[in-house]
Amino acid sequence: MTAYREKGVLQSTSPHDDSRSIDVENLESSESETDVPGLKARRKIDFSVLPLLFLGLLVFQLDRMNLASALTDGFAKEIHINQHTVNLGNQLMFLGIVVLEIPSNMILQRIGPRKWMSAQVFIFGFVATMQVFIQNRTGFLVARAVLGLSEAGYIPGAIYTLSSWYTKGELAKRVSLFFFGMFGGNAISPLLASGILKLGGRGGLKGWQWLFLIEGIFTMTVSLLLLFLLPGSPDNPRPLLSAGLIRFSPTDRDAIIHRIEKADPGRKHGAQGLQIPLSLVWKTVKHYRRWAHFLSTFTVFSTWTPLITYTPTIIMALGFDRTKANALACVGGFIALGVVFFFGWVSDRTNKRGLTVIAAQICYLSGLIVARSAHPHVGKWSRWGLWTSVNALAIGYHPVHNSWLQLNCKDPRERSISIAMWVMSAISGMMVGTQYFRPDDLPFYSKGLRTMIVMVATGITLAIVQEVVYLRYNNKALQKHKAEGGKKPWLYVP
Repeated sequence: MTAYREKGVLQSTSPHDDSRSIDVENLESSESETDVPGLKARRKIDFSVLPLLFLGLLVFQLDRMNLASALTDGFAKEIHINQHTVNLGNQLMFLGIVVLEIPSNMILQRIGPRKWMSAQVFIFGFVATMQVFIQNRTGFLVARAVLGLSEAGYIPGAIYTLSSWYTKGELAKRVSLFFFGMFGGNAISPLLASGILKLGGRGGLKGWQWLFLIEGIFTMTVSLLLLFLLPGSPDNPRPLLSAGLIRFSPTDRDAIIHRIEKADPGRKHGAQGLQIPLSLVWKTVKHYRRWAHFLSTFTVFSTWTPLITYTPTIIMALGFDRTKANALACVGGFIALGVVFFFGWVSDRTNKRGLTVIAAQICYLSGLIVARSAHPHVGKWSRWGLWTSVNALAIGYHPVHNSWLQLNCKDPRERSISIAMWVMSAISGMMVGTQYFRPDDLPFYSKGLRTMIVMVATGITLAIVQEVVYLRYNNKALQKHKAEGGKKPWLYVP
């Protein structure tokens, strides 16, 4: 799935050389259940690497999303900005993430996750904390832009790090669990805010200042946990500044490497110092057969931005007070966790990655259509139920789509760049999505919902295109192999 080396450049088959034969099935592992050392070592990964990266993503989302709850506390009025400025600030934040996404991921390859991931979490935690001092429009826009720059690369870097520890068959479930950090942050952010905002007035700080302060300091604390506890790589599992709470013995290390190499012959292991030349970056960008992945992600994920930014405010407009609105806003996020897990399970169970993505997106589209059609004709609690359903269905496809993309990359360096491109597509979509809910469409954004419906429908069409591209290529490759013989061709996972 991925590879790093302590020194030098990894040598491997060209990422687009279709003469190499690999198994297209997403096998759980070639190791049997009698492989006690391998299974024991995998459990150690599950209780060390995965939860730490999960925790980093959770605080990443808290720092990015707590603006939604700050708005319910009069944040915009306090610093004299309007909804147009709020949307612009979020656009600048997402732009910052896009600009540094690939460079950040390339830095991780060189210095390893122990140093880079820890430093990055501390930096964006510090920036998030400094939002306490925002006083005007300029300060708000600068803070959001710098926050985006500091958060760039965390998601693809973490996914890439996970892929260095797990086999192909194990990775999809772990990526889904990792994304629970983002969606869990989305769920608990308004719930935490409903309590933190009550501190307003204490110590001379507003409620929204307490929100930025407490969650920013918590993020910096998490960075220290990563620094002391995050294992480095299968061939160098010791954390940077300690022996770690969960320690990997030489037997564990050998078992992990053996499982990875047996499940994916020819794959290298390690997590320090992989060099990615610019020529490979350009070659990966030009690989047109995966472009529909990125376009579909761009269109569908763009619709998540207005939901995470304005759901608490929308619920307040239904007639709930600030505390209840923030508490009720978290319900859809918690249900979304179950939706994500369900589609991840379906994906692994059936190995139909593309069809699972399409099915999840269709469910989301159906929820949007029902919400827009029924909203004007129902009461307060039914309206809340509609918004909750939309939030619950909004991201069920997302982790599966990432796994689908990864399974269709050969070279580990190519996979790293593809993950970064995928995240850039998602963030670019979110940047566009900041403009879907406009002030002239208040309070329930009927025009915005119509735009979201169009974007999701477009994304479904693109996902279908991606499925067809893979199936057609596989069919042609197999026909050529049948006619000419030789090695089994490399095939895509549809």
